[in-house]
Amino acid sequence: MAKKIRVVIAKVGLDGHDRGAKVIAAALRDAGMEVIYTGLRKTPETVVEAALQEDADVIGVSLLSGAHMTIFPRILALMKSKKHDHVLLFGGGIIPDQDIADLKRMGVGVLFTPGASTLDIVKYVKDWVAKNRAD
Repeated sequence: MAKKIRVVIAKVGLDGHDRGAKVIAAALRDAGMEVIYTGLRKTPETVVEAALQEDADVIGVSLLSGAHMTIFPRILALMKSKKHDHVLLFGGGIIPDQDIADLKRMGVGVLFTPGASTLDIVKYVKDWVAKNRAD
């Protein structure tokens, strides 16, 4: 039997709106994944450390603060420096299309914007892990 997909869901920075992150965490959990929700106002360092400690396959970050062009690159750099860059980093929030394109070029996975289907998010995570994780 394949091991459960382990996902860290995080709210990074000063953004205090966590409803979307909690909805995604619940959807992934309902789909059979093990979800670790870090809570509000975490640092990139805290998120990457949690992913390492939890042996996560995926890190999902919710951002509504406008700091996405700082936070996502910082998380990617930390993942690389800790040799944890085999993990999917994806996210969601209010992110302009041009910034989404730039972040994808840097190595961030899909960035879901408001109104995205939880079914699409679950499918994306499952498909990515099935393709990229060596069990």
